[in-house]
Amino acid sequence: MAKTGSPVTKRISSSAAEGKTSRGIYLLIRGQILDGTLAAGAALPSTRALAEDLAVSRSTVTTVYEQLAAEGYLETQLGKRASVATGLSKQAATKAVAIRSGHLREVSAYGKRIAPYAAATVSPVAIESLIDFQYGALAALDFPLLAWRRAYNRMLVQRQRWMAYDAPEGERALRNALRGYLRRARGLQCDAEQIIIVQGSQQAIDLCARVLVDPKDRVVVEDPCYAMARRVFEAADAQVIALPVDGMGLDPRKLPAKRCKLAYVTPSHQFPLGAVMPIQRRKDLLAWAVAQHAWVIEDDYDGEFRYGMRPVDTLQSIDDSAGVIYVGTFSKALSPQLRMGYLVLPPDLVPLFREAKRLIDRHGPRQEQLVLASMIEDGSYERHVRRCRRLNEQRREALLKALEAHLHDAVDVDGAASGLHVVVWCAPIPATAEAAFAAHAQAHGVGIRPLSPLYASAESPRQRPCAGYVLGYASISVKDIAEGVRRLALALKSFPRPAASSRI
Repeated sequence: MAKTGSPVTKRISSSAAEGKTSRGIYLLIRGQILDGTLAAGAALPSTRALAEDLAVSRSTVTTVYEQLAAEGYLETQLGKRASVATGLSKQAATKAVAIRSGHLREVSAYGKRIAPYAAATVSPVAIESLIDFQYGALAALDFPLLAWRRAYNRMLVQRQRWMAYDAPEGERALRNALRGYLRRARGLQCDAEQIIIVQGSQQAIDLCARVLVDPKDRVVVEDPCYAMARRVFEAADAQVIALPVDGMGLDPRKLPAKRCKLAYVTPSHQFPLGAVMPIQRRKDLLAWAVAQHAWVIEDDYDGEFRYGMRPVDTLQSIDDSAGVIYVGTFSKALSPQLRMGYLVLPPDLVPLFREAKRLIDRHGPRQEQLVLASMIEDGSYERHVRRCRRLNEQRREALLKALEAHLHDAVDVDGAASGLHVVVWCAPIPATAEAAFAAHAQAHGVGIRPLSPLYASAESPRQRPCAGYVLGYASISVKDIAEGVRRLALALKSFPRPAASSRI
């Protein structure tokens, strides 16, 4: 019998001291077998000895040994100590060498294309004292909690005949309700059969790339634009053509004459700069698409939030060629955490998108769709949207007033007429110092997002030569907006100006 303190026991107990659950001990012993620390044939301590050394019950260690033996890591015989199974040491050594030398199994071409994005992605860090002008975020207090809970409870108590996989296109009740809402709110003409419920606008764009784009197809995007959309097309190995936007959005005169498969646009509120595409440009874009036999993806990501005037009619509502794919989302009016959006498709595309949706995830969550359908039908959703529009108009006004009061000589603002964010151009900061000033501002307790990552490349022509920042205001109180801009002004005063010839 091995005594407590034997070399094998020490190797296990020294690593297991921090995790004395059966799961923790199991993972540590298995890991030491696989990395060769415990060689094939090596005898393990008795269950009693290891239990005493780790200060756990003997039954805990016995359970671990039995599990490892059942999986083939250990060999046990009546009356003998458990030992590491033979034949594992060579496998473990081969794995270790492969990892050290980088000889891992290959990933797909798609995996290689998205690898740079994975390396560049940084998870957001919540800092309690930070006033964060994060775009895409909403105030939790704005969520219609009582209306949602009432509708959810009604749906929850309704008995189903059975539970099974549902239709990939989404609940008919929601698609019927959406058909009426989109006609009232956005002027869309469609049937419920043309609507497919998706997991947010990101999945909608991904479906478009999967169904419509082949490798090397030419795809037009705005520059700057929603970076996650551009990346979807790049990951699909499309030839992405980024066209600069101006004060009226995408200029159809700059669209390529060569064959393009599709164009991705945000005509009602260009992201991020906020331009609204006028009617003549919309008609010219649609005419180009007809001549090119190209699809147009219209991303109407925040169409409900337009201040002082009615929302702009959609491209889909003036398209006679059945070439516009309309993308909508509930992320701005309800919550991005719901992961709920929709596509309005030309009739010919419906079967293909339905099947593509089935292959990706079968269908979205049923209960939330029925809850939202109920809220649209009883009018509570539209009352909520009107309330949010009023609240966000107050936040927008607070932000504009604070910028005027504290930074009127230093900044210019674009895109304030609609949406839930503005773009602030900071004249004293060169474009090359965007990231440096954002970090400096965070040290002063205010979060801002540089504009540069939304451009296709560092060589993309910019509307202004100075630094630009996207400031979202939908998640911040009026009081905190004023304080955040005050902190931003203090950060600007203390920011060291780079020499004219230097680059940051």
